Amino acid sequence: MPESVERYLIEKIGEDGAIHMTLLDPEKTRSSDCVVVAQEAERAGTAAIMIGGSTLASNADLDAVVKEVKAHVDVPIILFPNNITGVSRYADAIWFMSLLNSSNTYYLIDVQALTARLVRRYGLETLSLGYIIIGDGGAAGFVGQARPIPYDHPELALGYSLAAEALGMHFVYLEAGSGAKEPVPPKMIKLVKSHLSVPLIVGGGIRDGAAARAAAEAGADIVVTGTLVEETDKVRERIYEIVTNISP
Repeated sequence: MPESVERYLIEKIGEDGAIHMTLLDPEKTRSSDCVVVAQEAERAGTAAIMIGGSTLASNADLDAVVKEVKAHVDVPIILFPNNITGVSRYADAIWFMSLLNSSNTYYLIDVQALTARLVRRYGLETLSLGYIIIGDGGAAGFVGQARPIPYDHPELALGYSLAAEALGMHFVYLEAGSGAKEPVPPKMIKLVKSHLSVPLIVGGGIRDGAAARAAAEAGADIVVTGTLVEETDKVRERIYEIVTNISP
């Protein structure tokens, strides 16, 4: 396991041009199945496993999944929390994020204040993240009470992204939402990346190599897929298709 997950990600992006992460939702996948999916994704070339979900309600369930997955893969395990229940002492790092276009201060800063001491006590590495909901936003947008940025207004995404960087956040995430019908438009990704100095993450609605390649070519440094692995029993083949399409 790398000493610093953030350094590992930056170096991996530098080596590969763009990297892939697999998102596992314990609410949708049994613990034993999460292990199998994580192993297959790692073999296919995924750079890290993200664990979390928009409706996860139990710390105990999260702990069980994180422990099992961590025991069977070598890539970093990064928490993708939806709430205070999204924190586990067994992970390698946590996306310590603010949902920048939420209309509720709870998701902007309150939940972070509630979990900060716990994160510090567990010794989790924090990866500061500006999280921005795009399009219809799916469950993440609904739960987070976001004002999603329309696909045809990339300049709004740019404004939020630059604000995230100016506030000192080390990563920016454009999220179309789990199961989104359409991914974040390449035009939006390209505009944001052309002005951004920190790594850009893109997720939601990416189900095949062509969509992943479009995101990477537009400037995405990290491509995240989650629903894809929930919908197939050929995880390794599907992830391999994504990985080979985003790396030069």
